[in-house]
Amino acid sequence: MRIARFAIDESVSFGVVEENTIAAVRAHPFGELTFTGHRFPLADVRLLAPILPSKVIAIGKNYADHAREMGAEPPAEPVLFSKPSTAVIGPGEAVAYPEKLSERVDYEGELAVVIGRLCREVPAARAADVILGYTCANDVTARDLQQRDGQWTRAKGFDTFCPLGPWIETELDPSDVALTTRVNGETRQDARTSQLLHSIPDLVAYVSQVMTLLPGDVILTGTPAGVGPLDIGDEVTVTVEGVGDLTNRVVARE
Repeated sequence: MRIARFAIDESVSFGVVEENTIAAVRAHPFGELTFTGHRFPLADVRLLAPILPSKVIAIGKNYADHAREMGAEPPAEPVLFSKPSTAVIGPGEAVAYPEKLSERVDYEGELAVVIGRLCREVPAARAADVILGYTCANDVTARDLQQRDGQWTRAKGFDTFCPLGPWIETELDPSDVALTTRVNGETRQDARTSQLLHSIPDLVAYVSQVMTLLPGDVILTGTPAGVGPLDIGDEVTVTVEGVGDLTNRVVARE
């Protein structure tokens, strides 16, 4: 099932995408879905970020080849950092390049996990019970600020630096799916989730030992090798096999 969040006629709803239409549901997508009876052509709605999380928890250096391209050895434990909820945007929305503050902004394509229920201290064997589904993500990063600051909050936290979408796929087996990132149609990242150093169940267990996860919270599972800079005017697309495409254009920050 593909659960999307969409806007039409000034109203915002969740809905289930079925071929070329979207069927609206009442309230939120957590728990049993209740349909309103309204159905719209997908071409007539504007897809939004599929969820507005209370927090985005990201995993650094979770592909060995990416850790090494950043000049580090693969970590023994997951490396956690966070992105503010205000960084989240949806498909088709613009990534704002903060030219006055950064001279190097990178793409980082990732598979994102969307939590479906309140949970803490989840055993890895039960991680699937608390996951609503999966979506595409771009962990946009001001690389020069990351290197300058020695920690990642500013570099990862700009408004628009966390595109998510186009929807949440609830029936995906995420253990071995293709992940690609293209810039202006050229493939820059090409990997499979089977290459993750720390699996999705292990990540859910690890993060939930630290903090309570709420419905809609997002875990970014890490980016593979091939990260690189974006320029104003670029179009970047993150594709996750079995989920879809997340496309955003880069514009100058006003």
